[in-house]
Amino acid sequence: MSTKELALKTIAELPENVSWEDIKERIYFISAVEKGLHELDVGEGITHEEIVREAKEWVSR
Repeated sequence: MSTKELALKTIAELPENVSWEDIKERIYFISAVEKGLHELDVGEGITHEEIVREAKEWVSR
């Protein structure tokens, strides 16, 4: 699915009374998810263990 098709599908699935802000936030969210999936596809992701370690560091601050 192209980016344009995904954007149109995303907007079409929102309620009729959606605000511009809601549309913007949903598109931003989908864009971030797509970016993350692409990064994983090209080997730029981090392991679950690394995430757990980093989360422990954040909590201990």
